[in-house]
Amino acid sequence: MAAGNSVVLLSGGLDSATAAAVAKSRGFSLFALTFVYGQRHDIEVEFARKIANFLSVTSHEIIHLPDILFKSSSLVRASGKAIVPGDGVTIPATYVPARNIVFLSIALSYAETIGASHIFIGVNAVDYSGYPDCRPEFIEAFQNVVQMGTKSGIQGNPIIIETPLIRLTKGEIIKLGLSLGMDYSLTTSCYNPSGDGIPCGVCDSCRIRQKGFSEAGIQDPALHRNYGK
Repeated sequence: MAAGNSVVLLSGGLDSATAAAVAKSRGFSLFALTFVYGQRHDIEVEFARKIANFLSVTSHEIIHLPDILFKSSSLVRASGKAIVPGDGVTIPATYVPARNIVFLSIALSYAETIGASHIFIGVNAVDYSGYPDCRPEFIEAFQNVVQMGTKSGIQGNPIIIETPLIRLTKGEIIKLGLSLGMDYSLTTSCYNPSGDGIPCGVCDSCRIRQKGFSEAGIQDPALHRNYGK
């Protein structure tokens, strides 16, 4: 029996692909949302399309947001800032102001519109860059917002924010995805790829991905991918 509709936030990255695969494995019909917000790595949108096709999602919407919302982040072209690896202590310059608050708010509105009972997001609080909106405390707070600020919440049937990866290491996430049949050659992680999508290999996201595949004991299938096709 199908579990009903779920909204999945699909960036084209490893984590969001795995979270979407988890939702599919649980029997949900997937309604995917991908955001374009002036990010340097906007090639991820093409990978999101590939993942959506691979997972046979019911619907895939591309949402365009104005660059000015996030232009203080070095992850956004409009900032004019260089991508610099974080130090693991302070919040890095790649932090995108309130990004997951914005994304989840839009996903929540969409979920109520289509009658979805769950929203899946691939946030992770173990192997990540130190973003405050990837922590369990943030998700708990947003779940309270859902409870208090939506029709479904007030009527006692709040939409559930699902974070199946939040306490997993990157290696554990990769193993989970592989167990569900996820093809990681369809994902991209680099914050600052070349024009044809070749990863830089030195940004936080590249380094975390490399560490994850090493921990999982397998080679990253994206290493031999021809990004030009």
